[in-house]
Amino acid sequence: NSQHNVGAIYFKGQGVKQDYFEAFKWLSKAAAQGDVESQAGIGGMYFNGLGVKQDYVEAMNWSIKAAAQGNAEAQSEIGGMYFNGLGVKQDYAEAMNWYNKSAVQGNAYAQANLGLIYYDGLGVAQDYAEAMRWFSKAAEQGMADAQFKLGYMYHFGQGIEKNKSEAVKWYLKAATQGDGQAQFNIG
Repeated sequence: NSQHNVGAIYFKGQGVKQDYFEAFKWLSKAAAQGDVESQAGIGGMYFNGLGVKQDYVEAMNWSIKAAAQGNAEAQSEIGGMYFNGLGVKQDYAEAMNWYNKSAVQGNAYAQANLGLIYYDGLGVAQDYAEAMRWFSKAAEQGMADAQFKLGYMYHFGQGIEKNKSEAVKWYLKAATQGDGQAQFNIG
């Protein structure tokens, strides 16, 4: 969709001055015609207040449209809104539902958040094995938070036998991305 492409160019500032207002205008046109990437983009812009006043209800409305078409980014964003109670009542079960839809498509952010839900037992029984499974998927994609959590689980033997070399490996990966906790833990 050429309207989406123009919006994306303004959003990223590729060859033009970055302009979220202009990006919003063009992405809105494409989104109104059913373009799933533009719908997800508009949802994200409302969520973050980029080019438009921040509005979690509108963010949810646009994200639902994109998520219904299978957009993993929108599904993850909806999960985050339920997880944090932004524009909706906080609901870990609903967050988990949306994160799972996104995570099975490979969305690292959703995978890391599923790991956190299982690690902390938020709305589910605490399950270190399941947490490790999801943290591993996100960590392999370079998510520093998940790499830190994986290192921590190996370090303290949570859901797995303690393994200092594996802990250091994952702490180093997170630390090289600027994760302060990982940097502290490796000294």
